[in-house]
Amino acid sequence: MAEDWLTALAASAWALPILFALVLGDAFLVVVPGEIALAAFGALAVSTGTPPLGAVLVVGAVAAVCGDAACYAVGRLAGLERWRWMRAHRVRAAFAWARTRIHERTGVVLFTARFIPFARLAVNLVAGASRVHAARYLAVAAVAATGWAAYQTLVGAVVAAIVPGGPVVAVVVSVVIAIGVGLAVDGMLARAARREPR
Repeated sequence: MAEDWLTALAASAWALPILFALVLGDAFLVVVPGEIALAAFGALAVSTGTPPLGAVLVVGAVAAVCGDAACYAVGRLAGLERWRWMRAHRVRAAFAWARTRIHERTGVVLFTARFIPFARLAVNLVAGASRVHAARYLAVAAVAATGWAAYQTLVGAVVAAIVPGGPVVAVVVSVVIAIGVGLAVDGMLARAARREPR
């Protein structure tokens, strides 16, 4: 039954709009699983043949760029103090980290933050609030988002190509791997942050 549902979802006209909404929502709400959605749709593309793998990658990249640009605009128009959640200690620390690095190492910061959900939000808001040049920011953000979308999509595609068991197994394994990679990246960055001189 789950396999029939996944196959029907993959073939549905709603598949790519749902993917777009999940990846776009991930820019603002870190609980929306953009990485997981891309890995799952990448697995579906290979295991069922729909939606096309290239379309999954393109839709994911476009949605990620739109989300980053929207967060940049919010930071530019509203700043970093407008809402209560922005004044929480952990959020302020993330903003401070991004602010000290965004102008000097824009490319490195955007590429790194693209793989860390909350850091991605903080960096995009800070880029807007700190008036990073919009054209420069959007160019780097587009390359980072495309690389991120390709990586996440290919995780699912590779899993579906090498793991037998059909779409259900491919989606479950690719989601587990996407979560595991995310946790590993978080762990490495946390260790690096502890070693960084203050």
